[in-house]
Amino acid sequence: MADSLVETPASSSSHLINLGGGMNQLPVDLQAGSSSGASSSAASLVVAASSSSSSPAPSSSSGGQTSTLLISVATQPQQTHGLNLSEQIMTAGQEQQQQQLNLSLQQPPPQVEVKESKTGRSADRSGEDEPEAKRKKIDKPSTKMIEKLEARLGGILCCAVCLDLPRTAMYQCSMGHLMCAGCFTHLLADGRLRDQNATCPNCRTEINKNNSSRNLAVEKAVSELPSECQYCGNEFPNKSVEYHESNECEERPTDCKFARIGCQWRGPIHEVPTHETNCAHPKKSGAEVMVALHAHDARAAEEKKLFLTLIDLLSYEKIIFNDLQMKPYRTDEYVHRLYYETSRFSAFNHQWVVKAIINKSQRDPHQSCERDINYQLILKSKTSSPLAMHFFVLRGPFSDIKSETQIYKHDFTETETESPFKLLPLPDTAECNRLLAAKAINFRWVKTS
Repeated sequence: MADSLVETPASSSSHLINLGGGMNQLPVDLQAGSSSGASSSAASLVVAASSSSSSPAPSSSSGGQTSTLLISVATQPQQTHGLNLSEQIMTAGQEQQQQQLNLSLQQPPPQVEVKESKTGRSADRSGEDEPEAKRKKIDKPSTKMIEKLEARLGGILCCAVCLDLPRTAMYQCSMGHLMCAGCFTHLLADGRLRDQNATCPNCRTEINKNNSSRNLAVEKAVSELPSECQYCGNEFPNKSVEYHESNECEERPTDCKFARIGCQWRGPIHEVPTHETNCAHPKKSGAEVMVALHAHDARAAEEKKLFLTLIDLLSYEKIIFNDLQMKPYRTDEYVHRLYYETSRFSAFNHQWVVKAIINKSQRDPHQSCERDINYQLILKSKTSSPLAMHFFVLRGPFSDIKSETQIYKHDFTETETESPFKLLPLPDTAECNRLLAAKAINFRWVKTS
């Protein structure tokens, strides 16, 4: 190459010298240390040579392509004593890389777009600029837990009153709202006690046994839904959970076999063998066991007495039974009271009436959840001699009353024509509501004299 190297004095400015007219340039950095040790700065030479072709450069006289030499001279603020030309070039390259690294660290990191996964929420916060309604629609599927199908069906098919999945019949009003049999009869009984028409708690349409019907499809669907055992907590189909609780569950409560001699233990059936092995009652003395046996004998004697009384009544000379029907009516008092009464009927040449009250004539019986029925026998004709009467209520051929047998006795005289109110022995409040929901109460009346 015929070009010469041009050296410039060290200064605070940079110079770029272009020797030649080539288009492509190849930069080469050169640093030359100052020859004098007193100088505090060094001159840096940057030499750039280029050629338009990769082949060896021809001479200038051949008329071929020209070469270019660029020389850049800049001052360096640091001392370069003892460094040769190659070391100075390496030092300048390291400083240049360090400056580029510093610039890259000062720049903010680029925004990385994170795609939204199928189950999680996107990490991109750009959605905060969207309207509130749109953000709610986007967040709703990911934040709300998806309930099981059984739980959702249970919420749809449950009773509108007690919100439970019943194991009994399901009724519906004319608008399709569901009610279990217990709540349905309770609403009808409340309407009877308030002297008003019973209404659906959802739509307030009138409900009665004529315009309300059973929903068999819902009953079958509910019978297949899972239900929890009240003892072990495991889930079984609603139609079989009752059998499981009474026959199969290992946690169902059971009495000890030594209960007759006074053991009051009651626990899970799987603990019975362990308890009976360690039970202390078989090891008690005869005097201690006799106390428990006396109580057991008293209960057995009461049951035997009822049986013997029934047998004895059948041997009476005069025994009459009547299939009766009690209908509701209200008094003309300021506070209307509800009564049930039969029409007059004949027995033993006298006229009789059966009268019943609810909750012992409570002022507002519809406000009470616990309900009972008490009845009395009234003599409507005059008698010249006392009449000793035994009477009780039974389920007749035209009734479905579930009443226990309880025999009562009263002596009717000319002045004592009404017997005291006696409790109608119903199994529970639900049976009482079922009787009150009906238009009339049918039963069989048995009397002996």
